[in-house]
Amino acid sequence: MSYKAEYIWIDGTEPTARLRSKTRILPDGAELPVWGFDGSSTNQAPGGASDCVLKPVFSCPDPVRGGDDKLVLCEVFNTDMQPHSSNTRAQLREVAERYADQESWFGIEQEYTFFVDGRPLGFPAGGFPAPQGFYYCGVGNDEVFGREIVETHLDACLQAGLAVSGINAEVMPGQWEFQIGPVGPLEASDHLWIARWLLYRIAEDFDVAATLDPKPVKGDWNGAGAHTNFSTKAMREDYEPIITACEALALNARKHIRGYGADIEHRLTGMHETSPWHQFTYGVSDRGASVRIPWQVEAEKKGYLEDRRPNANIDPYIVTRLMVDTCCSALENAGQV
Repeated sequence: MSYKAEYIWIDGTEPTARLRSKTRILPDGAELPVWGFDGSSTNQAPGGASDCVLKPVFSCPDPVRGGDDKLVLCEVFNTDMQPHSSNTRAQLREVAERYADQESWFGIEQEYTFFVDGRPLGFPAGGFPAPQGFYYCGVGNDEVFGREIVETHLDACLQAGLAVSGINAEVMPGQWEFQIGPVGPLEASDHLWIARWLLYRIAEDFDVAATLDPKPVKGDWNGAGAHTNFSTKAMREDYEPIITACEALALNARKHIRGYGADIEHRLTGMHETSPWHQFTYGVSDRGASVRIPWQVEAEKKGYLEDRRPNANIDPYIVTRLMVDTCCSALENAGQV
């Protein structure tokens, strides 16, 4: 007997990387071997030296195929077994290990939009629906579009054992969100990439496309983000480290913006629950700030912060690395660990 292993990796497309995958048949009980692929077809190698290496780093049950089949997330390496330049997970590994004693947790809110026939699901052909307002967390055929796909995706994430923690309809028709976490930086990022792959794959069966475009419809419509909730052990026990983390994010605002997703200026305009991309603010219960401190965190004097700047199209390995590096180094320097 044998099983199917779907090898999944992140390619070298810029400015926003894409997911790729292919299937390998393995004997029952066999370990997941290193494999290879044509990097010249994924923006990761020239044609004259096209081989790249896939090294499995995370696997889970495949809820699409079922049985003993697996989804296998891989890091990309060069043939000398050094991390490929597009391998942002390797860069996160180093930072996560350096600050492992601070026990960073992440909860990432992945927004996305369904498209069909070149328009968001729920938009009439050649026109626009009623203005946003009733769609957020809505119910009913005139307010919610794509629920069957969303529920199928949620069940698949649960069957795969991913750390999915919820779903909700978002502000624009055809726009939804799922949440991953709270878990550590590598786990949050790995699970998010697999959840994205499952979203795209399941949407195929409904003849619908899912996009992470940060501003899928221009004009008076909300963009799509990946609000990132972050805490360390010290932050979960005391309020002062939360303020220290916010101040550190302020000092490194431009560096973070560069790593928070392509076309971020289209979404962070100062409207639609955003702060302008070139400004940094933080505040309690303020969804118009760059970083929000939830009201209950201030009330309890401990907890977490929400960085509202990351785009839907982020590379989570980059965002979690930036946040761990910036916040944990600041807490270490302040003696708040």
